[in-house]
Amino acid sequence: MRGPRTLLDGNVTEKNLRPHRDDVFLAVVSTAAGLAFWSLGVYSSPGRGFLPAWAALVPLVALGAMELLRRTKPNLTLTVGTVGVVADQFTVGSLATVVIFTDLMYAAVVYGKPAMARRLPVTTGLITIVVTIASLAWLRTPQALLIGAITGIVSFGPALTGATLRNHREAAEAARLRAEQTALLAEMDRSQAVTAERARMARELHDMVANHLSAIAIHSTAALSIDKADTSRDALGVIRENSVQGLAEMRRLIGLLRDAGGDQEPVAVPSLDGLDALLGQARTNGSASGLTFVLHDERPSGEPAAAPVELAAYRIVQESLTNALKHAAPGTVTVRVAHTDGLLSVGVDSPFGDRPGPRAPGSGAGLIGMRERTELLGGEFTAGRSGAVWQVRATLPAEEKAVEA
Repeated sequence: MRGPRTLLDGNVTEKNLRPHRDDVFLAVVSTAAGLAFWSLGVYSSPGRGFLPAWAALVPLVALGAMELLRRTKPNLTLTVGTVGVVADQFTVGSLATVVIFTDLMYAAVVYGKPAMARRLPVTTGLITIVVTIASLAWLRTPQALLIGAITGIVSFGPALTGATLRNHREAAEAARLRAEQTALLAEMDRSQAVTAERARMARELHDMVANHLSAIAIHSTAALSIDKADTSRDALGVIRENSVQGLAEMRRLIGLLRDAGGDQEPVAVPSLDGLDALLGQARTNGSASGLTFVLHDERPSGEPAAAPVELAAYRIVQESLTNALKHAAPGTVTVRVAHTDGLLSVGVDSPFGDRPGPRAPGSGAGLIGMRERTELLGGEFTAGRSGAVWQVRATLPAEEKAVEA
């Protein structure tokens, strides 16, 4: 766990009410040094006789005690310190008192509220200028400049140093926060990319295997329910064919997932040129259910769509045929493909009604996958019943630039 953060804005919590060990060290050392100077008779203004010599110990001890609160009570310490350093001017004076005041000024800028940190350098700078001008007007000697210089060293110098340090700390904290935000955004992008890749893999796996598994489920049910040798033999033939093809598709997908270094040869991506073979397989699988399949390919020759578009259209037709095999009533399933005005349109009509014989269960994932494929390419997708026909319609942009956008 991260430790308590350094105070930069004057906020005080229960954990930091206790004086910092560095502040305790400063308080003890500065007060002891001041007492040593006083005991040796070392005064900053020995000619002043307004008060007895011991009076210089009062502001010294008061400011030394404020060192304990320099981090947690910067407003209080600056107020007491200002009063104390002014009071010290009416005594024989202690150099330690002035030095402690400079540290309290510095701490007020570093640990005080942002408004105080902004005001103190400006205020002390103006005070330094006013004191310098007033000293020159009163004394009218070049030595009066020393009063202004000392005022600047005692007040403006510490305030400016504290403001510089605070700005550096705040810049470092802002850089740290930006780095954390960048790391968080990168993690969010990675998570979104993983989620999108999982969804793509789920669609691909469903579209490749669902057709074969549906045919296996339907024909295995037929083989179990109809006690005829010819029917069972035909059903087992279809089951074997779909099992082999499904296994080949699974191996291809597993190979793609394992290929991290790109050493495998490129795998052919399904396109609309394979629709004849796809419908031929559908005819074999659906013959026992009274289904026939017709293809109307109205695409102009020599004008293929972009590869991602062709793949999406192929998968939409494949999934529609799978749904027809599982749910359609006996009749004709019609597939239409057209390419006009830069758009590739796909339509599949299948008989809707009561279906005799075995059927395979559906989960609804197929329609979701078809809609996702279409929307990812910026197309439009609809699916629903129209009278006694179940219609699937997909319109995809055929241009490569539309796919990239």
